Amino acid sequence: MEKNELLDKMAAGTMTRRDLNKALTAVGLAAVTVPFAPGRARAAGEINYFTWGGYDIAEIHQPYLDKYGGAPAYSLFGEEEEAMQKMRAGFTPDISHPCINSVPRWYDAGILQPIDISRIPSWPNIWDELQDMKGSVVNGKNYFVPFDWGNSSILYRTDLVDPEYLEEETWGILLDERYKGRMSVYDSVDAIAGITGALIGAADAFNMTDAELVEARKVLEKIHGNMRFWWTDQTAVEQALASGEMIAGYAWNSAVVTLKKEGIPIKYMNPKEGIGYWVCGLVRIANAPGSEDAAYDFIEAMLDPEAGRFLIDEYGYGHANTKSFDLVSAERLDALGISSPSALFAEGWLFDEIAPDIREKLITMFEEVKAGF
Repeated sequence: MEKNELLDKMAAGTMTRRDLNKALTAVGLAAVTVPFAPGRARAAGEINYFTWGGYDIAEIHQPYLDKYGGAPAYSLFGEEEEAMQKMRAGFTPDISHPCINSVPRWYDAGILQPIDISRIPSWPNIWDELQDMKGSVVNGKNYFVPFDWGNSSILYRTDLVDPEYLEEETWGILLDERYKGRMSVYDSVDAIAGITGALIGAADAFNMTDAELVEARKVLEKIHGNMRFWWTDQTAVEQALASGEMIAGYAWNSAVVTLKKEGIPIKYMNPKEGIGYWVCGLVRIANAPGSEDAAYDFIEAMLDPEAGRFLIDEYGYGHANTKSFDLVSAERLDALGISSPSALFAEGWLFDEIAPDIREKLITMFEEVKAGF
């Protein structure tokens, strides 16, 4: 991304957290500290919030600003492994924002402290499916508060695909040779595990057996043969779908927001094999130097229904608080593909932690297929 384009997107507020992370990384700014306002005196009880780009904004924790007269200090990371290594090296924020599949690694690294959910008034309003998720509770203690969630699925042009895909949505579209060279998938081992696992009917896509990995490779080879490109920046998919160069691509909910605004005839799949979904949230860091009361006030502020309304409406992501959905129209939720969260959780597959040995096998498989071995 060119410098001027980056600045224009940041100023216009049209850059998603993932786009910003890629852009920051490209210019060597994967982790930076961003003050809320230059010269502002530190607010009483101020804490440091270590998060993804795009979440360092007042709209998603306004009650905290109202109470303390200022924002927390913000520090940004580009991806979760980088964040964990920085904290292991001595950086100690108060609150951070990993996804659930990273929480076990962070716990094992000794950088987390328990969270007292009795100090979070909005906890009862969190979707039942997001409470006590696998990896969030250890020895009876909670280490994770869900905040945002989203989907990974196929976004497709309704005017360009065969009507059969309008009648029965499926990840199998990626295997359709009629669309060879007109599709794209995220260049990610986790994405590939989820997609191939779903297509072969693996018992656990993120913990495949050696026999399942053999079948997954066969599927991956077919997918690779149909790709126009493997993407690392979602804007490439959005542009290709908008122009008609592509008919379908792996995407996150935020792409739905972007293309709907442009009036492009697209639809976000809920595949018969299940839709992928990720859940990210808040953790307290061990030996955090800031105010404990402020840390809990901040977590509660992030769960505020109005914060959720903003997240849903502007980013296209789901919010942990069920009451946030009452503030968004049914038409809007339907257009974003998140009108029935419980159904998505029940029918979908969660991006889960992949054991190191299985991840290495997946990486080798993916790289060999892309290289034509």
